[in-house]
Amino acid sequence: GPVLVTGATGGVGSIAVDILSGRGYEVFALTGKQNESNYLKGLGAKEVLFRKDLDLEKIKPLTKEIWAGAVDNLGGSILSLVTSQIKWGGTLSVIGLAASPKYDTTVLPFILRNISVLGIDSVNAPFAARKKIWERLATDLKPSHLDEAVTTIGLDDLPSIFSEVMAGSITGRRVVKLGS
Repeated sequence: GPVLVTGATGGVGSIAVDILSGRGYEVFALTGKQNESNYLKGLGAKEVLFRKDLDLEKIKPLTKEIWAGAVDNLGGSILSLVTSQIKWGGTLSVIGLAASPKYDTTVLPFILRNISVLGIDSVNAPFAARKKIWERLATDLKPSHLDEAVTTIGLDDLPSIFSEVMAGSITGRRVVKLGS
């Protein structure tokens, strides 16, 4: 079934959309940036959803089953809503907290729908696990649209990028090139 990627225009979200669509998943991309539909569809999103269209005021423990899986980069009320929408047996991967580290839900999705929540961590992962993932990212999980999702900048460009990051206006990932 369909898979949702929240925070889809960020670096992790962009790569998730690219990898999942490349593996044949029907990817729906959630973003707060209404002008980035073409970017996300270019990465492989079937449909782009907008954060402003979500009703985050009265989130119920269980709502209509929509997503077979999701990759959440935001946390907070969006993660709580998405949890309530995961289909029976679905998986929710949590990797970010761009909106909030808070998570308000009940055990109902876990016991009545048999959903799994998986935390994604690269910082504390053992080197052997990271090496295995890097090898897969170079082979069967290799993103097809890295040129669109990644921009290389110089060390001198960092000060001007910080304000864009804080304003939430960055799309994709910035990689800093050190040296010549």
